[in-house]
Amino acid sequence: MELIMLSGGILVLPVLAFITSFLFWPGVLVNVYNWYWRRSLGLVVRYSQSGSYRFCYCSRGTPNGTTPSLLLLHGFSATKDMWLPVIKYLPKSLHVVCVDMPGHEGTSRTCADDYSIQGQVTRIHQFVQSIGLDKRPFHLVGTSMGGNVAGVYAARYPTYLSSVTLVCPAGLVYPTDSEFISRLREIEKTQQDDSIPLIPSTPQELEDMLRLCCYTPLKLPRQVLRGLLANRIPNNGFYKELFMEIIGEKSRHSLQENLHLIKSPVQVIWGKEDQVVDVSGATVVQAALPNCEVAVLENCGHSVALERPRKAASLIMNFMSAQAVSGESSKKLS
Repeated sequence: MELIMLSGGILVLPVLAFITSFLFWPGVLVNVYNWYWRRSLGLVVRYSQSGSYRFCYCSRGTPNGTTPSLLLLHGFSATKDMWLPVIKYLPKSLHVVCVDMPGHEGTSRTCADDYSIQGQVTRIHQFVQSIGLDKRPFHLVGTSMGGNVAGVYAARYPTYLSSVTLVCPAGLVYPTDSEFISRLREIEKTQQDDSIPLIPSTPQELEDMLRLCCYTPLKLPRQVLRGLLANRIPNNGFYKELFMEIIGEKSRHSLQENLHLIKSPVQVIWGKEDQVVDVSGATVVQAALPNCEVAVLENCGHSVALERPRKAASLIMNFMSAQAVSGESSKKLS
């Protein structure tokens, strides 16, 4: 009888722990879910040092001599885990690295100098060197703020890249204002800097942010929303500092100012219904880089990695393959 009760207790305790976490610590549930998803995709979380600065990243596979490694840069207030839906559709043989951007998640949080776009570019290059990704040209992908960083990185460090993909990149002068930019202008007029749409503090503000970022409404359970918010709120002070830095004079148009310096092959992917940075930015990149490849995705907003992960993965792989074929043809001609 005692053995039966003991075995029953062993079974019940994990269930009780799960229910308790779900009800009272929903942020823990979100973290466990991401851990499980990384594990199922074969991704391993690692850390690297550059002096006293620590980078947190996850990776799968190892560099090989046939296909460039892939480095993925996330957007404002996201983490390396935002790429999980895309990685699901990438070949298992591909060496994939996604890093927490400066100040985010497990990467060091320092000062405003590191949060400007140029500062982030410098840090990302330190990361590249710290894990030996600089041994041969790699393919760089960045979305939103990460797209701004990726473009400026391509301008500053051209010899390190085989090619670059910009997904709904920030940092341009857009012919058409997006919904988000229009709201920002109103905030600037009223000086209500405590109501930045991308820095939610309540469940309602989080839902508003998700509607702003996604064309297709996300039907998330209330506890999942609570978990996402619980994980964000402790970082809101940092997010605000970072946000003010990247919309400041030094960083706001960093990509625009560096487009003419990009020599690597460029791919642009944009959601047609993007309400954060308007899709008209694609024409700006195309005007500066006539040979770039542009894909505009129907029924898709700013969160391409979340809304169209399979398509994004397919576009990136096709682009990388095309560059490999072009490179081989150039070698034969020479």
